[in-house]
Amino acid sequence: MDRNSNAYTFLFAIALVAVVASALAFAATSLQPAQAKNVKEEKMQNILGTVGIETSRDSAQVLFNKYIVDQVALSSDGTPKADVNAFEVDLKKELKKPVEEQAFPLYVADVEGSKYYVVPLRGKGLWDAIWGYIALKDDVNTIKGAVFDHKGETPGLGAEITQGWFRKRFEEEKIFDGDGNFIGVSVAKGYQGGDNKDDNAVDAISGATITGDGVTDMISERLKNYLPYFEKNTNIKVAMK
Repeated sequence: MDRNSNAYTFLFAIALVAVVASALAFAATSLQPAQAKNVKEEKMQNILGTVGIETSRDSAQVLFNKYIVDQVALSSDGTPKADVNAFEVDLKKELKKPVEEQAFPLYVADVEGSKYYVVPLRGKGLWDAIWGYIALKDDVNTIKGAVFDHKGETPGLGAEITQGWFRKRFEEEKIFDGDGNFIGVSVAKGYQGGDNKDDNAVDAISGATITGDGVTDMISERLKNYLPYFEKNTNIKVAMK
């Protein structure tokens, strides 16, 4: 075939595309196990981080197995879903379902004799999804710690929710008010509460109001779905405003 002909050029292009596509498909397939492993270990790191256990990915599995003593997927009424693996629940997919059909993962940690409940979070920021984990102490009221992440918030503004100084603001905050009403924690613009840990609010990030509102909403929306479980399995009596 004449190498200068249009037919040759066309066939060569088809062959090149086929070779590149095959190579990319092979690479993607080959990397899937490593990618899945990285996602799993990062998830373990984040869960452990809410209860004060900092770890590398290499040690995440070992420490997760040590400190996470129970994992359960709950129904909206607080009863366990025996046929659902809590760790494999994808909140992105669950949030597309009606609440009564969702599975709500819960991780129970025991760190040096102290019990914590770790709840996964997912919501909407300014530009795209935000997510994280929040750990409650055994009183099911006091926050032990929180971890947040995002897909596309603005660098230097909403993206700052990942920073340790922002996460630290949630430590020791309460999710119920003094009358036992579930409030959650509000990321409040112009917050003047100082170190008050009983006002259900933390200081917002300057210039990131919508992202802060997204954090507020996802904490409230996710945690309220666990109240039936907490009422059934702890001594906490929950009131709703």
